[in-house]
Amino acid sequence: MSKMADKSEKSEKAGKSERDSSVNHTALTIARVRGVVARVVWVVCLTLALVLAAAAFSFALDANDENELVQLIRDLANAFDLGFFDLDNPVKEFEDPNSDVKNALFNYGICAVIYLIVGRFLERIIRP
Repeated sequence: MSKMADKSEKSEKAGKSERDSSVNHTALTIARVRGVVARVVWVVCLTLALVLAAAAFSFALDANDENELVQLIRDLANAFDLGFFDLDNPVKEFEDPNSDVKNALFNYGICAVIYLIVGRFLERIIRP
């Protein structure tokens, strides 16, 4: 009888270790996916902040408005400015001299900082 009891105990332990192994494997897979998603969220927010910063510097450096790259950067910044930091209806509107440069630096700068803060916050929440 003791041989049968030993076999049943061994099979129970083997079954339990297989279940534990599959649970650990699933947990590791979920942790890896969450890590990748957190990284992607951070990179997207960082990229958007860099686009906004490049657009602000294009105004500050008085870049050629007819250049396609400058237009692309400014159009992307206009698309990703969250609607609150738009240069047509800015949060803070400066008076002359150099009001265009000041408006772009202030509004796009704040929007870029918000993207960085939100991106880091989301990354910390998502990452295991």
